[in-house]
Amino acid sequence: MGSENHAATSSRATAAQAGRGVPQALPARVMAIDVIRGIALFGVLVVNLTTEFRVSIFEQFLDLPASGNGIDRFIAQCIALAVESKAIALFSMLFGVGLAIQFDQLARRGNPDYWLVRRLLVLLAFGLVHLLFIWNGDILTEYAIVGLLALPFLRLPPRYLLAAAIASMLVFGLQPWSIRWPGVDILTPHVALAHVVYATGSYLDIVAFSHRELSLLLPLHLYLLPRTFALFLFGMTLWKTGIFTAQPRCTTIAAIAAAGILSGGACMLWSAQLRAAWPAVSQCVMNIAPVILAFGYGAAILALCHWPACARLLALFAPLGRMAFTNYLMQSIACGFIFYSYGLGYFGQLGVAQATLLAVAIFAIQLGISAFWLDRYRYGPMEWLWRTLMYGARQAMAIPR
Repeated sequence: MGSENHAATSSRATAAQAGRGVPQALPARVMAIDVIRGIALFGVLVVNLTTEFRVSIFEQFLDLPASGNGIDRFIAQCIALAVESKAIALFSMLFGVGLAIQFDQLARRGNPDYWLVRRLLVLLAFGLVHLLFIWNGDILTEYAIVGLLALPFLRLPPRYLLAAAIASMLVFGLQPWSIRWPGVDILTPHVALAHVVYATGSYLDIVAFSHRELSLLLPLHLYLLPRTFALFLFGMTLWKTGIFTAQPRCTTIAAIAAAGILSGGACMLWSAQLRAAWPAVSQCVMNIAPVILAFGYGAAILALCHWPACARLLALFAPLGRMAFTNYLMQSIACGFIFYSYGLGYFGQLGVAQATLLAVAIFAIQLGISAFWLDRYRYGPMEWLWRTLMYGARQAMAIPR
């Protein structure tokens, strides 16, 4: 998730890897990818912490009165409009970019499909452990499954990839099938029970309860699956077009950013206006609007990375983006300890503003740790383990001094 284009820093290590069938990395870092990934991960953290760790994820599906003071409601509205669904969409696109980078690297040594299948199966194993024993809001399992489905598309030229991505996005927007959502009669008592179990139960109680929630979460994953698939394909397309490596004009990228942000925002406003008279059309527009905004966000960050003054500041996010896999898991562990009763037990006790400040604090700590770690090692701990299990050979870790 964060080390796919890490540059080799030792010719001796590179030669050893080549002898084991491990592909050489890209000759230079594509810093913008890591910067965008790091910033997207912050958005994911904010959304997860305020809507899924702080309270039950299912509260948002109930017509409950707004809680908290005016600041809480204002911040919650800002997160819903500017971050929710957009951050995860951007993160998903970058996963598709990572798959395309890995494919290009592995293709030079032959049989890239074999190695990518291994890579995704290892990710699936990690995801299942995360899902079953740490947090049932896991995205790694879905990423591994959808990644396996997307692998055959890596051999397509950009125009066909783009067409497939648009088709999958339209399927998500239109939702031509009926997904059975849990009703209010099911979710209301479930949310009440969640507040008891997560706030007072033992670790085993919480794990057992989170397993029971999986049947309620499954419709949500099925609903989002075509969007995730489309975003992976969009990411693959972006890499194949060379937008990260060909150094396009900054004004062009800035224009794309402005178009994406303005049109995505307009779609969200339009969706709200259509809700009463045309609910189906409103839902379709609302499904697609966050993806358009995510494109705009990504293009805006990429444009800023071309300006030296901004690039120096944004470079602070690159180490966290390179260690996205490690940081994502550490966020789950930290939030579980803070909110669940086997740790500090703050479940249901913090307002949105307090939770947002907590997210900023966690992210700031991760920024420092990531920079410190990558000054000494090639990969984050989980990135290293992922590569080691993928290749079946211990990867060089420390940077020679």
